[in-house]
Amino acid sequence: MTDDRDHLSCAAFQAQLAELIGTGVDISTHPHIQTCEQCRALLADLETIAEAARQLFPAVEPPEDLWEHIESALKDEENSGN
Repeated sequence: MTDDRDHLSCAAFQAQLAELIGTGVDISTHPHIQTCEQCRALLADLETIAEAARQLFPAVEPPEDLWEHIESALKDEENSGN
């Protein structure tokens, strides 16, 4: 049995691209990317855009007691009858 990933059209591959990115797998090893310059360029562009977005919105660690504050607020709301 052949692997259908080897014979995807660009449109079919690009339709799956968001899902592939979401899985966290290394898309650069996908058979279609290995053989298609156009989709390789698209992936490179998407990676550049994603990196730029990460730099615009750096990850911020929440305060250690955040969950305690949320839990306390929920209990206060529950006790006030809302």
